[in-house]
Amino acid sequence: MSSIFTKIINGEIPSYKIMEDEKYLAFLDAMPVAEGHTLVIPKKEVDLIFDLDAEDFKELFAFAQKVAKKVGAAIPCKRVGVAVVGLEVPHAHIHLIPLQTLHDIDFSRERLKLSPEEYKEIQQKIVNA
Repeated sequence: MSSIFTKIINGEIPSYKIMEDEKYLAFLDAMPVAEGHTLVIPKKEVDLIFDLDAEDFKELFAFAQKVAKKVGAAIPCKRVGVAVVGLEVPHAHIHLIPLQTLHDIDFSRERLKLSPEEYKEIQQKIVNA
């Protein structure tokens, strides 16, 4: 059975894409902890990030670095935090989260509820950064 991320990759579920190439995809988190919270995933369906082969692992983080620079340029923040949790979706992914404080990366806090218009505005800011 395909993960929700595979359905996003295949276009079966809509997303707010930030950046994409033949192997990786970045899109806004549907349940963000902060404005600009972006997920970076390999298109290859792999559950655990450390099960990626060494080259794919390096390339995924290099792709995430490019995305993080765009997020940081578009969203006012002290830095862009990185988290790999992997408990919520069985598909390797990296969270990029604009941070003002350490509290901003707390996944147990209430998630933001954004309108489609707010998502599109954030998406355009990051894509154009």
